[in-house]
Amino acid sequence: MSEETGFQTMGRAGGSEGQIPAVGVGMLGYAFMGKAHANGYRTLSYMTWPPPRQPRLVSIAGRDEPAVREAARRYGFERYVTDWHELVADPEVELFDNSGPNNLHSEPTVAAADAGKHVICEKPLGRDAAESYEIWQRVARAGVVHMCAFNYRFVPAVRLAKELIAAGALGEIHHFRGRYLQEWGATTAEIWRFDKAAAGSGALGDLGAHVIDLARYLVGEVVSVAGETATFQPGRSVDDAFEAAVRFEQGAVGTIEATRFASGRKNALTWEINGSKGSLAFDLERLNELQVSEGTKGFRTRLVSEADDPFWQWWWPHGHMLGWEHTFVHELRHLIDAIAGDGTIAPHGGTFEDGYRAAEVCDAVLRSAESGRRVPVEYR
Repeated sequence: MSEETGFQTMGRAGGSEGQIPAVGVGMLGYAFMGKAHANGYRTLSYMTWPPPRQPRLVSIAGRDEPAVREAARRYGFERYVTDWHELVADPEVELFDNSGPNNLHSEPTVAAADAGKHVICEKPLGRDAAESYEIWQRVARAGVVHMCAFNYRFVPAVRLAKELIAAGALGEIHHFRGRYLQEWGATTAEIWRFDKAAAGSGALGDLGAHVIDLARYLVGEVVSVAGETATFQPGRSVDDAFEAAVRFEQGAVGTIEATRFASGRKNALTWEINGSKGSLAFDLERLNELQVSEGTKGFRTRLVSEADDPFWQWWWPHGHMLGWEHTFVHELRHLIDAIAGDGTIAPHGGTFEDGYRAAEVCDAVLRSAESGRRVPVEYR
């Protein structure tokens, strides 16, 4: 038992996990995403059985000592620190999980990779495309496994949609429409997400990056955008909302929008794809369902809960639903598979290159909004 936490540690030689080797996890950040990731590690250790490596929650870092101490106790980390440099220097940390604010994505992630640790970093990868590119390049040179945490790639219905598109079920894709709507932007609370220096952008980088990544994952590369941004809260340095008309490399057109000022919308992520043979539509508030239209027959609801549906080998009998938190279980299992040599991050997981390319689209939206013109998305 760990004296610090009182929890049984995982993956020790001779422990209850037998011969399954461990991977030591060090996490930066303990709030919203830290909780989601910690739950993912703990759940995958016994539900996605047998895991290729047992996550051993070694250490967690945060600046507020009472809060990070409590997080370590609750989540099951063996110890805590108040300086992320200690995570990087810790020889028992083999996987560095960066769930911190956007302004702490670059330096700690690169330092961890340079120290030979595998890394996962929350989105957006950087505060802009230049920072994201630098993170990608430096981590790639380090030769470690790296993942940008676009968790919505790991919704079973989204993965099924990817499989159907790859199989040609939609034919030639004509349209993508995606939106991410939340309502909390009118708050006057002083949080880092409203500070350009800390966040980089507002709804664009926070919510829009998810939609942009799904558009790239499902349809293909975005090559040009015509964008508008709006800031509704006086004195705020980041966007509260954006709208963009986009064109894809293969000829499809689309619209992408996100806002934090959609009253009544809690976490409303939706997308629709129309092709020459049919259409697909998805709503995160009904995340176990995929809407499917074959030709002009209208839409039918496909419940994504069969034993042979994506990720369901680890869960319940069909019809017993999954939730938002399971996306992190799937994502982190995918990461650990790659660390163990049982798979690769691409094409289904987000690489740091994917994080960079999403950032280039975000930057193009800002350039377009500033100039009032459609602009190309230029990838390095």
